[in-house]
Amino acid sequence: MTDTIESRLAARNITLPEAAAPAANYLPYVITGSHLFISGQLPMESGSIAVKGLLGRDVDVGTGQRAAELCAINILAQAKAALGGDLERIVRVVKLNGFVASEPSFTEQHLVINGASNLIAEVLGERGKHARAAVGMACLPLNASVEIDAVIEIG
Repeated sequence: MTDTIESRLAARNITLPEAAAPAANYLPYVITGSHLFISGQLPMESGSIAVKGLLGRDVDVGTGQRAAELCAINILAQAKAALGGDLERIVRVVKLNGFVASEPSFTEQHLVINGASNLIAEVLGERGKHARAAVGMACLPLNASVEIDAVIEIG
């Protein structure tokens, strides 16, 4: 099997879902020049939010990392839709912005967002090494625990 993004996803038993439609007056992604901007993705799985609540109160770090991983899977699903199904057009993931719904004393947002960073780096190799932010929030839409957006360079 050729070493492609799709083959690395398959090796992890990850099937990308259909890219989610926007829930309001925005686009799920925008391509301008050689950059793909992907709107914030929630930890959706099988059509619903898989991880809800605040880190440090309702959700532990391991479950938060799984939520971040689901966000990354949904980012890749949006990228696939934007790129006509060809993930090999990804030149580099430039930046991930991770937002973690947290109770006030929780300070491990960076560990939560590692769930997304690790998946992206594993699946995309060197193309997946990125800059990022991991920010605590009082709450996120639909009580999601994590939301992540992305900037991707494309060819």
